[in-house]
Amino acid sequence: MGKERVLIIGSQFSGTFCARDLKKKFAVTVVDCKEYFEYTPGVLRAYVKPCHLDALTFHLQPVLERSMGVKFICGEVKKLDGEAKTATVKPIFANAPEDIAFDYCVICAGCNFGPFKPMGESLWFPTVHEEGRKISDWPHIDERFLEGRRRHILEEHGKLRDLAERKASMLVVGAGFIGVEWVTEVQHFFPDISLTIIDALPRCLGPLPDKAAKYCSKYMHARGIKEFYDCKYDAKSSEFWKKVELPNGADVEYVCIGVKASNYFMPQETLSE
Repeated sequence: MGKERVLIIGSQFSGTFCARDLKKKFAVTVVDCKEYFEYTPGVLRAYVKPCHLDALTFHLQPVLERSMGVKFICGEVKKLDGEAKTATVKPIFANAPEDIAFDYCVICAGCNFGPFKPMGESLWFPTVHEEGRKISDWPHIDERFLEGRRRHILEEHGKLRDLAERKASMLVVGAGFIGVEWVTEVQHFFPDISLTIIDALPRCLGPLPDKAAKYCSKYMHARGIKEFYDCKYDAKSSEFWKKVELPNGADVEYVCIGVKASNYFMPQETLSE
């Protein structure tokens, strides 16, 4: 009797760990929309220092199939049928989807970081889903491929260089760990950009210990980064811009708050609002 089949959707941290551990007792297939692994916590540095991307990424197929010994499909899961135990997958180089049967399915699809975007699009994770790419702010770039991701990072890096040359102003919305890291990375590599960070909470790094928040706030203050807390973001309000000492608005805004789960392919009855 052959091994039971496990389908793993997503191949970032949890997906690759599951594949490695389950392959001993199951026939494992991993599906991912993109051809590469990206170390998401480090991607902020790549935008200010593009060569850093090489340290954060690798192609999935040789690692999963040759080194780990599991099957890899580069494609997007469009539908998941729990009763029939099938997933409808559209391979990256195919025009039509195909059904993949499984005995067990592990959802490791992760999330996106743009709460104000319909599909959660943000700089911090590549835009790889078919519907998301249709409404993307960067439709000319295909981030399913590593070279496309590299192009996007170089393009954004060029925008930062232009902001620095103009001594422009930047507003970072959200002083969680992403917002604080982003504003300090930009300050270190582009010190001529005027930086402001805000948060609706009373201090930065809301869920982290007070000691961590005090350390980061002291660091930002020492480097001339303006901080405003108990401050709700409202880009349409002139009072908001006066409060953050940017009466004419910011030249550029980066939103670093909230997440959206990448679970749109799951049965509707399994999803919450």
